[in-house]
Amino acid sequence: MTSQPETTVTVRKLANGRWGFVVKFRGVTYPVQGQFTSQLQAIAAGQAVIKAMDRKA
Repeated sequence: MTSQPETTVTVRKLANGRWGFVVKFRGVTYPVQGQFTSQLQAIAAGQAVIKAMDRKA
C-alpha cells in the first residue's frame, strides 16, 4: 500500500507585517509566496495554488 505524501498550506506572518504562505505538495516544499495584507487572503491564495497543482498532476 502506497500513500501520497502530505499536501499542506502553512500561513505565516512575515517580518514586514504582511502574510505569506508555504506550500508542501507531494513531498516538495515551495518557499514563502505572497505579500498579503490579511491572513484570510493568504489562506485563500494558498488553497488556490493547491487546487491548481492538483489539476496539473
